[in-house]
Amino acid sequence: MLNPKILDDLSKQLADLTPPSLQKFKTELEEAFHQKLQKTFEKLDFVTREEFDIQSEVLNRTRQRLEQLEKKLDELEQKL
Repeated sequence: MLNPKILDDLSKQLADLTPPSLQKFKTELEEAFHQKLQKTFEKLDFVTREEFDIQSEVLNRTRQRLEQLEKKLDELEQKL
């Protein structure tokens, strides 16, 4: 999941960009931005860096094993 501090900071930055005439609604805008950003990021189905690294390692081991099996298959085919 995305770090809540990132959402807070991004929401605050967006609220700070509002025109001066809307600054009196800054708190409400910041909350609305935060909720919308959170929902949007949840829909994106992000994975954590740890999950990504684990899956990368699994993929690397699988790739190595496939290469070993391909080599063994080649050797067996040559013997036939």
